[in-house]
Amino acid sequence: MKTPIPIRDKKKFIAWFLKNFQLKKRESVWILNYLLNHDSILKNIHFVREARFCPRSMVISTVCSEKVPFRFYKRHIVTTNAEKSFHDLRMNRDEALYIELHFKHAKDDLMYASVLEENPFIPEDYYISEDDKKAASQLLEQTLYLYQKKQLNHKIDAALDAGNKMEFLRLSNKLKELEYKKNQPPLN
Repeated sequence: MKTPIPIRDKKKFIAWFLKNFQLKKRESVWILNYLLNHDSILKNIHFVREARFCPRSMVISTVCSEKVPFRFYKRHIVTTNAEKSFHDLRMNRDEALYIELHFKHAKDDLMYASVLEENPFIPEDYYISEDDKKAASQLLEQTLYLYQKKQLNHKIDAALDAGNKMEFLRLSNKLKELEYKKNQPPLN
């Protein structure tokens, strides 16, 4: 388990963030300032990527980002009403809240990286790219092909050893079909 981010580091980051970026919604500024002044709530705040997967989260964007200005997620409810989320923040101060910030160069920002935590709610296959899926599929197809070919070759050898011409011809045809299918271009 990772060590929690110290409250002082979160405060330092939020103060820096508010000083250096203009937020799309003024209510977002109120929320972040509120967090700065309430350590008891700040201890339950976690900065993450892909906050939409979390049971209770906020997404806040700056004017330099093309993302939505504000979103609040609570279980299966999504709202853009920052005032409702602020109310929820005050009423449920002991619940974990995951915050994702969208701003220019966020992925490369060291200050943001210093408070980012791993999101425990991201599905396991979320980061598998289409190329990864394609490569895995090709590997699976190749492995299956090689296995089937090996099995057929063993059966063909057994048919030859037994002198069973009919079985040899049937299995040889199956092997030809398998190789023919393997050499066909994919239907994409």
